[in-house]
Amino acid sequence: MPTVQDFLTILQQIVPASVAEEWDNVGLLIGDPRQQVRRVLLALDPTAALIDQAAAGQFDLIITHHPVIFRPLKAVRTDTPTGRFIATAAQSRISVIACHTNLDSIQNGVSDHLAQSLGLADVRPLAPSRSGCDPMCGLGRIGAFPEPVDASTFLDRLRQVCAPPWILEAGIRPKRVTTVAVCGGSCSDLAEMAHNQGADVFVTAEVKHAVARWAVDAGLWLLDAGHFATEQPAMFVFCDMLRQHIAAHSWDIAIDVAAQQSPLNLA
Repeated sequence: MPTVQDFLTILQQIVPASVAEEWDNVGLLIGDPRQQVRRVLLALDPTAALIDQAAAGQFDLIITHHPVIFRPLKAVRTDTPTGRFIATAAQSRISVIACHTNLDSIQNGVSDHLAQSLGLADVRPLAPSRSGCDPMCGLGRIGAFPEPVDASTFLDRLRQVCAPPWILEAGIRPKRVTTVAVCGGSCSDLAEMAHNQGADVFVTAEVKHAVARWAVDAGLWLLDAGHFATEQPAMFVFCDMLRQHIAAHSWDIAIDVAAQQSPLNLA
């Protein structure tokens, strides 16, 4: 029976901790590396519903995209969502691993999958990793359509790819869209970088007011398609990668992706 450490070793091959951003918190956040693993649950967000599902389903390991412990904790109070998650995981002997910006940066990761799903070619990192890893590692992606599309067609493709609950836009819609930059999650700080690299449109989430104002003046079409919507599709790709490694080891392990919905919706 594999252990949590065995999964950490596999994850180091798929999503190396070295490609995570310096400010991030990835790896084993709760649990014992010696613990045996029979069932694994993947999820984007470490929520109360997730830990309850894991405990009820007798999962031994949770792997989330967003870390349950992101900033230093001064206390673990069980009357708070984070404290309850940690306490329930510990009491139920559920280990928790986070793969955050390392999953964002790798090939077939969050942004890479978004770019491929949109049909972009000649895709490269928008902000290449500085860790000296694979040259295709880095935050965001930028690529081009083999044939230009109009703005309405591009919006239709985006809706098909990630089913966003909304699409907010800033700037003027271009007549033709050829070069596209994407960054799943909260990446509006990369808007100027996308513009400087020739993007006709930049797709991300949680766009800041000041960035939206800048995009209008700079002439960049900027789209906010929601944090959850731009990241969740990659969890299924991540699950497939893990299943391939599990099959290579001939482990009889169940691995599932938790059913989660965006916490934000149009009122």
